[in-house]
Amino acid sequence: MTEIPLTYSPDQAEAHDRIAEELRGVGVDLDQVTLAPPTEGTQTALAVIGKAGSGKTLLLAALYRELKEAGVEIVSGDYEGRKRRDRRSLAILAPTNKAASVLRTRGVPATTIHRILYTPVYHPEYEKIAEWLAGQGDRPEIEGLTDQALDRALAFYQGNSSIPGALAAAGLRGSDFITGWKRREEPLDIGLVDEASMLDAQQFEDLQEIFPTLLLFGDPAQLPPVKSGGEGMVFDTLPAPARLELSRVHRQDADNPILDLAHALADPALEFHDFEQMIAEAARRDDRVRWSERVEVDLMARSPVLVWRNATRIRLIHAFRAVHDAPETALLAGEPLICDGIELPLKHRRKRLDLEARGLIKGAQVVYLGPGKRPGFSRLHVIGAESPQLSAASIVKIEKPGEEEPFIPFAANMGATFLHGAAVTIHKAQGSQWRDVQVFAPDIYAAARMGRSEAGQPLWKRLAYVAITRAEERLHWVVRNRLSKPRTALGVDDLHAAPAPLELAGEDDL
Repeated sequence: MTEIPLTYSPDQAEAHDRIAEELRGVGVDLDQVTLAPPTEGTQTALAVIGKAGSGKTLLLAALYRELKEAGVEIVSGDYEGRKRRDRRSLAILAPTNKAASVLRTRGVPATTIHRILYTPVYHPEYEKIAEWLAGQGDRPEIEGLTDQALDRALAFYQGNSSIPGALAAAGLRGSDFITGWKRREEPLDIGLVDEASMLDAQQFEDLQEIFPTLLLFGDPAQLPPVKSGGEGMVFDTLPAPARLELSRVHRQDADNPILDLAHALADPALEFHDFEQMIAEAARRDDRVRWSERVEVDLMARSPVLVWRNATRIRLIHAFRAVHDAPETALLAGEPLICDGIELPLKHRRKRLDLEARGLIKGAQVVYLGPGKRPGFSRLHVIGAESPQLSAASIVKIEKPGEEEPFIPFAANMGATFLHGAAVTIHKAQGSQWRDVQVFAPDIYAAARMGRSEAGQPLWKRLAYVAITRAEERLHWVVRNRLSKPRTALGVDDLHAAPAPLELAGEDDL
């Protein structure tokens, strides 16, 4: 039996040993802390599955530390130095910026799948700075950059491990040091993928092409990806021996009422009214659960209300803007947005990759900071991105109740498109977490009355499970279609300012 930390439970220990055995078979021995050159032609895929609180993240973080201690090189997606034939590498991935940022707060250098599939091409002169920051070269002398600028870059990198962020801290724009983006052609080595329940079949196939050894970490109780067609998660396609299940709920040891409620949903006899009674009882004895008679508008600016029905989402967004006296023809600084994709023709694929690699992938949560320097451009803060502040050509669509076409307060000819983010559907909330989460209970009740099922389980239970497990600290179960008045005006003072916003491609650059 592998020597393991005492904090491991029996199911975690078993999963750890099974993974260690597979890694040993591909030349990475965690027991002896030794590495052998990679062997071509091998393909391994394992899945660690378990519900919220079962210890998936703890196991992932422990494997990262052991692999790093063994000498495996960490690949971040920002920059890759000179390749060696015998090197062993590890990338830790998540489907969204927010999911990756949750791991980074726990000391795990995660990046998004996009940032691994598409890699930056650095300007040769500024690549010298990247080599120096990555410990692969001497401190460079760059014309136009002072020693103070390089010191700022080094200080930023030491605290954030982001090459683009460090170069921005030196006063450079993204277009100065990144000349383009390319799809990765050469395979990597070991990949750890968190929130694997969000992967669709095409993403799984792409990852298998890149990583001969792939470890998936996912929650089988979440909602299947929309593109799955109701066929379930990608890890369901793996043979039974490759699915390692964690069953113990570790965080219940801390008497977490939110997780207690989440796991109560597994009872097949539980009805919606019984579940609401459990929430009311939990709220009476623990402040981490709140029975709310209205939506708290101040929370909506940074953590959206989670809903099931699209019509509910639009009504809540309209009410949020109205209570803040937001004009129809403009956005207020501090308004939340959701990236709805990139509107660029196929011939500008490189520009699309530029936007996506900077964090503006579909579903990214963004805060509007104000207009950019050029018409149609917006200054934005991408929640969870390693270098969050940038300027991009934007198309903003504000939906209104009862109207088929959205109102567009301003737009570039092409670029990143955005919907308002004060409320989002529970499907789109997967992979994200917020300190406080408001769940709009009338929508969950509507799903319960319809009697629909998804992937073999009542839809309302899956919706409720995903929604309440988005809460890190406090759950607000909202039971009335009411909105509070704001206590403070919208603003951006709570966002950490970046040294220099990165200006991204717009119609003027095409």
